[in-house]
Amino acid sequence: MVAEKILILDFGSQFTQLIARRVRELNVYCEIHPYNHFPALDSSVRGVILSGSPSSVRETNAPEVDLSLFRKKIPLLGVCYGAQLLAQKGGGEVLPSSTREYGRANLNFIKTENSLLKGLSMDSQVWMSHADTIARISTDYELIASTETVKVAAFQAVSEPTFGIQFHPEVTHSLEGKKLLENFVVGICGCKQNWNASNFIENTISELQTKIANEQVVLGLSGGVDSSVAALLLHRAIGKNLHCIFVDNGLLRKNEFEEVLLSYKDLGLNVKGVDAKAQFYSALHGISDPEAKRKAIGRVFIEVFDQEAHQIQNVKWLGQGTIYPDVIESVSVKGPSATIKSHHNVGGLPDFMKLSVVEPLRSLFKDEVRKVGAGLGLPPHILNRHPFPGPGLAIRILGEITPEKVHLLQEADYIYIQHLKASGWYEKTWQAGVILLDSRSVGVMGDERTYESVVALRAVHSTDGMTADWVHLPYELLAKISNEIINKVKGINRVVYDISSKPPATIEWE
Repeated sequence: MVAEKILILDFGSQFTQLIARRVRELNVYCEIHPYNHFPALDSSVRGVILSGSPSSVRETNAPEVDLSLFRKKIPLLGVCYGAQLLAQKGGGEVLPSSTREYGRANLNFIKTENSLLKGLSMDSQVWMSHADTIARISTDYELIASTETVKVAAFQAVSEPTFGIQFHPEVTHSLEGKKLLENFVVGICGCKQNWNASNFIENTISELQTKIANEQVVLGLSGGVDSSVAALLLHRAIGKNLHCIFVDNGLLRKNEFEEVLLSYKDLGLNVKGVDAKAQFYSALHGISDPEAKRKAIGRVFIEVFDQEAHQIQNVKWLGQGTIYPDVIESVSVKGPSATIKSHHNVGGLPDFMKLSVVEPLRSLFKDEVRKVGAGLGLPPHILNRHPFPGPGLAIRILGEITPEKVHLLQEADYIYIQHLKASGWYEKTWQAGVILLDSRSVGVMGDERTYESVVALRAVHSTDGMTADWVHLPYELLAKISNEIINKVKGINRVVYDISSKPPATIEWE
């Protein structure tokens, strides 16, 4: 049980997860819930943040929440849409902006003695992103900050810890946004900043021992950070009662199956490797649609996993490396019903398996998982591995999957990753991989014309995969990688580099 937390009510903003990230960076636990489906307030909830939204408070069916649940009972901070909701429900007026207010702005008026804005600099840069503006606040509210074009940039309810800000403190463009959030979370809400990896490990192991003591648990290892850390936590809690299964679906990187099994040998984990390549290739035959690929892979994995799990006596639990972004993205802000993404499998389990799910990492972001992994002693070569998609190379091969295409991509990817490691760029990069395009390109090799495949190299910087910028790899390194792939991988005659950021692009192509 977490002693204290901040609740973030999500109205659909693309930045909601970033609010949570910034609060977590203050060593304060927080949770995101849809605005219309959140837990009842208890003594652990120290404050509430209302997120932004793509909606307008002026719309007939605009999302809203009963503010009387929070007002005068608990500190409340409205961000952008949340601020407009507070202003409108408090008797103010929200109107369309004369011009869309998007981008950097500076606070040219700050009530510096205000508890929310304490320590912020005059002319502090903030980030605006809204099509509506707060034209007027009621006399129950006090103006505490303005920009040149936005008079009501921030306000507070009189004699009440309820605040509204028109800008986004969670994005890095708001240069003192973290300070503002610290003022709210620590200064106003009184959170103690004692939520960290060590406490998480200790509390989680204790909870697992209480929840699943003396019961058998089966877990599907992928070789990645999430499943590895989940396995170590469960192993610390229940020891030999954890049974790990690592399935070779034929869509792993070159030599990955053998290397991963070797890695786990020294960790004391009970791991069984299963070669199921033929079953996956058969299921993927003739399929080109990305979602259909995911579903086929998920179906076969469950079949193989279920078959292996039945060979273990008295298994009652399925362990999963689900992390917090998976949980958040699988809950629709439109309502309480869950919209499960097929590649996330958040609690997604067919009835015939008759297993309960245990997800020890479901409250953590990716960088927090790495901190926990380090605290558990996970070796650096696993701890620092780049994220790898659940469907594996299937979504890095555009079009139909064949063993020949997989081999082609594995060879190109191996060359790429080895160059990144040798040059020191692997550690500087969040995620990198090669995509095999569903097209061919004319080339010339010696005196012969070729008509072969094209691959795209992808490398991005990120903290947790929610947003990402492409990595500016040196031209010399790109030239070496391209040259070696074309010369050594027969069937590829062109290499391109993806310079798209997320958003608007995604990290993976499918």
